[in-house]
Order: sequence, then C-alpha cells, then structure tokens
Amino acid sequence: MRYPASWVIGADTVVTLDGRIIGKPVDADHALDILRSLQGRTHQVITGLALTCLQANCAEGITEVSEVTFANFPDTVLAAYVRTGVPLDKAGAYGIQAGGAFLVRELRGSCSNVIGLPLDICLSLLLRHGIIAPQP
Repeated sequence: MRYPASWVIGADTVVTLDGRIIGKPVDADHALDILRSLQGRTHQVITGLALTCLQANCAEGITEVSEVTFANFPDTVLAAYVRTGVPLDKAGAYGIQAGGAFLVRELRGSCSNVIGLPLDICLSLLLRHGIIAPQP
C-alpha cells in the first residue's frame, strides 16, 4: 500500500421499501414510478459507513438507519420534480438536499444520513480514533 498511515472513510446509502432496495432510476418514467410508490408510505434510508487505516490496524464499520415518510402529491407535481433532473441520479429518486425536501412529511433519525453521510456518527468515529480533535 502506498499510504499505510492514511485514514480512509467510505460510505454508501440505499433506500429500502418493504425490504426491497430501491436504487437509482434508469430514466424519468422510472423515477416517477418510484416516487409514486413512496407516496404516503414510510421507507428506510440506510447508510453504511466505514473507517479504515492499515498502519493503525483499524477497520470499523457502522450502519445508520433513518425512516422517511412521504406526503402525497399529484402526478403533475411529481413529474415537475422529475423534470428538474435531480431524481435521476439519486437512490429512491429524490434528494432532500436538492429540492426533494417538499416530499417528506416526517423524518425519524438523522437528516444528514438521508442526505448521504451521517455526520454525527462520522465525527464520533474521527474523534474516538484521535483523527480530529476540538481546538481549545
């Protein structure tokens, strides 16, 4: 390994509904179908976060789960959101940080997890391993 003392953070987020992973839509029609399926329902946003350093012999992983309940909107509203292009590269066909927050009626858990990186957990890991420290 070229940089054995380097610390590496990796994370990925998936959306699940009824135990099925909902990936990124393949096209605009698929995005609209996904958004319709989430309306009025609660789905899970799951992020796996890993921290590793070869020299420190550290490999730690954590999973964070948030629950998101969507409101109901007519197809015209959902289609207008899809036309923005934002949903096309997002798991679950929405991004609360990119205009999709209007879809969410309720969020239980970490908002930053739904965005894609649970910052509180990430920061706790970095503090615990002494990678960062608060300034006095």
